[in-house]
Amino acid sequence: MARKLSMLAPGWWDYTTLDDELLNDAAKLTPEDLPQLSREGFKVIIYDTIEDFYLAEALEYITAWKQATPDNPAGICGPIGPTEQLPLVARIVNELKMNLSDAHFWGMDEWYVNGREVPVSHPLSFERADREMCFNLIDKKLRMPDSNLHFPKADTDPYIKSWEDGVRCVVMQGGQGDTKHWAFNDPVRREGKYKDNPPAPEEFRKLTTRVVDLHPITCMQNARTSGGGVVTGVPVQALTVGPVQTWMAEKVSIWHAGTHDNAFGQRLTALMISKRITDSAVPMSLLADHPNVQFNYYIGGLGTCVPEMH
Repeated sequence: MARKLSMLAPGWWDYTTLDDELLNDAAKLTPEDLPQLSREGFKVIIYDTIEDFYLAEALEYITAWKQATPDNPAGICGPIGPTEQLPLVARIVNELKMNLSDAHFWGMDEWYVNGREVPVSHPLSFERADREMCFNLIDKKLRMPDSNLHFPKADTDPYIKSWEDGVRCVVMQGGQGDTKHWAFNDPVRREGKYKDNPPAPEEFRKLTTRVVDLHPITCMQNARTSGGGVVTGVPVQALTVGPVQTWMAEKVSIWHAGTHDNAFGQRLTALMISKRITDSAVPMSLLADHPNVQFNYYIGGLGTCVPEMH
């Protein structure tokens, strides 16, 4: 039997196609309930202040890069969204005079327009944001060589190879979008062989770095968070790191500041991962099968699922 249609984009899969019982259970969760969802392989941490939240996120970069040596290079895969941690990372590196010559960084996604990645001159370029908000702020004597910065391009082969060259990815950070994605691993269109059911979790897990069509929810979200509300200015395709690379990361650390996904979404994915409920209509839920996942919440961004009139 076919599942119900999305309330938001009937031609696509998304979380509104899930059973109402699961959705209602997620909405009932309180901030006090969330840490109780922790289990072996899944840890939930709540930060009381926004300063502590972003400092902890920045320190994951430092912890990863401190492990890098000439014979054991190591790095972190990081998001754009959140971005507030990036200047803190540069400040800490400079203050500690950390030599990053053996450290690596992977950008996890980038916009794709007219058959190629957007140039760094594009106002929404993720590579531009990483460089301007972090790497260009690091003392030149301390910076990692440019060859150790890996950003996804239209030719995905060099990026994919960088994951296979013996460099440890100590941690992959991410935010959670309104579609419950990490990076741009969005739910797929509801068509063809996926008309009645979304891809099976084991099928979705086989996806590598690639070009994707973006869910309408994702376009709306990025217009809200980065594009000044101009939906027509947001690209409809992107390059994204895939589940294949995600499972190469020793740890996946998701940061919920409350500025990207909403109160309900932040609860839903934690519940699904905790209960090992995997469904590619909610891509983040597939992390239930990763051996080391951590959800980080700012308590002031958790909000409530109780109706309020504004």
